[in-house]
Amino acid sequence: MKRTLIISTFLLLANLSGAQIIISLLLGDKLNSPNIEFGLEGGLDFTNVNGFDNTGNLRAFNLGMYFDIRVKDNWFLHTGFQGISNLGMRNLSASDLEFLEAETYNVEGRYNQKVNAFMVPVLANYKFDNHIYVEAGPQVGWLYKGWVAFSSDEDNKDIRIKDYNKDLLNWFNAGVAVGAGYKLFRGTGWSIGVRYYQGLTDVFKNRSSSLHHSLLLKVNVPIGVAKPE
Repeated sequence: MKRTLIISTFLLLANLSGAQIIISLLLGDKLNSPNIEFGLEGGLDFTNVNGFDNTGNLRAFNLGMYFDIRVKDNWFLHTGFQGISNLGMRNLSASDLEFLEAETYNVEGRYNQKVNAFMVPVLANYKFDNHIYVEAGPQVGWLYKGWVAFSSDEDNKDIRIKDYNKDLLNWFNAGVAVGAGYKLFRGTGWSIGVRYYQGLTDVFKNRSSSLHHSLLLKVNVPIGVAKPE
């Protein structure tokens, strides 16, 4: 029952994420206050999973919404959700493909494992007076879709095939995240930053130590920020 409730909540938020991002652009002024900053968070993620023979990090785009809630002085709680979040691994080996139960083709090409996820960070954030910030804390997520993507452009043919393998995934993922960044425009505007995530739970059901890790290069865009009182 508890698991069903959690999945239902994630599903509802995921389905609404696109609409909420549009709403945030329209209602950002009303969602912000002197002690709450609301906006969009997105960037490029370099992601991989331990325990496989693949030879490269998968590059993926992430997009979501965030809240920076002032707790005391320069301390904030950074939370929100990444409604568009992707993880996985690049350049799978033959043994990787066997474990992932993927079909192979007699055409030269590349095999990547991709996973759609819905991630929620809950980070303690400290903003220094020089506009640099650091953050750390737990992050949890729901892995709701997975597939091996085969791509090839041999013989002037563009081939793209998805071989779905969601049944091999654990639905829940959890770990820790640390990051740092800089607030632009004298600390009142956009911020740029980097965040590293290390998963502590297995991505795949039958592969121990299949831990997700990623490096996110991100931009935070506040919407309708209220000036401090």
